[in-house]
Amino acid sequence: MKPKSITLHDVARAAGVSLITASRALGNPGRVSEATIARVQQAVTETGYIPNLLAGGLKSRRSRTVAALVPIISVPQFLPTIEALTAELDREGYQLILGQMGYDRGREEALLNAMAGRRVDGVVVAGLLSDIPAAHRLREIGIPVVETWDLTERPLDMLVGFSHRQVGSAVAEFFLSKGWRNVGLATGDDQRAAVRRAGFLETLGHDVPTAVVPAPSNVASGRRAAAELFDKSPGLQAIFCSADALAEGVLTEARVRGLRVPQDLAVCGFGGADFAAHLAPSLTTVQIDGADIGAQAARVLMARCRGETPPEPVIDVGFRIVERESTGACAAT
Repeated sequence: MKPKSITLHDVARAAGVSLITASRALGNPGRVSEATIARVQQAVTETGYIPNLLAGGLKSRRSRTVAALVPIISVPQFLPTIEALTAELDREGYQLILGQMGYDRGREEALLNAMAGRRVDGVVVAGLLSDIPAAHRLREIGIPVVETWDLTERPLDMLVGFSHRQVGSAVAEFFLSKGWRNVGLATGDDQRAAVRRAGFLETLGHDVPTAVVPAPSNVASGRRAAAELFDKSPGLQAIFCSADALAEGVLTEARVRGLRVPQDLAVCGFGGADFAAHLAPSLTTVQIDGADIGAQAARVLMARCRGETPPEPVIDVGFRIVERESTGACAAT
């Protein structure tokens, strides 16, 4: 005998609410009280009801899903953004679909096409979308897009980020203020790291010894980059690294070679990873508020999903250099 299918009518009856109230509690929780949501969720648990999201999406023309695309899921700097984005969307009754682009334009195109085909209600991407047909197709079919972790005067749609060129320039000014002229770069080969490098060199006014490693960088590639720099250019006073994990590798290689940080070598990272403050010596880094990026991206996206025009379609969250022991700051007491 075929088991009886549990419907939303059964849930509403068990919760003692109307059908429309039960529907709102599950699909648009912002329109009902927390007490009602709790009753409906309890009824869902008791009845074993599983919502038919596809059917609901066909009726409302909303999938209640948002796609987030990041270069690599494991990169620490993107995690606060994803966590905040998930939390904000959850409060609005939306679920997140996560995709990994892998610094691959072909993969980016395939993911965007897949998300467009599934008619997600919005797309949040870490970085700027390249000039590819899939990106413009999203705009043509009316799917809102928020580019993040970068800045441009001509975003595809909306943007929450900061200027990587200004980051590089600010670190160069910081190095110059310390009197360091014999400096080097340890950098990933991705586009955003290249922009930071350009800003650094522009402000410094001359080229510097540079070790380039494949993105995403890690501690192992940081050690290789440091070894290359130390062998080619002994006597470096400071190294700017394109990621905190890369900087950790530089610190490790310096220690193995008997170099004291910061007395013999200063090191600065990028990204503001949680572990940076707990290294020995603690790592100076360019701090990015990734959680704020995620929260702001969710808010402008939800405004568009409600048919509203965000007051600020382009938001510059800025950055700051947090100085720690690796560039001479005293240890926190």
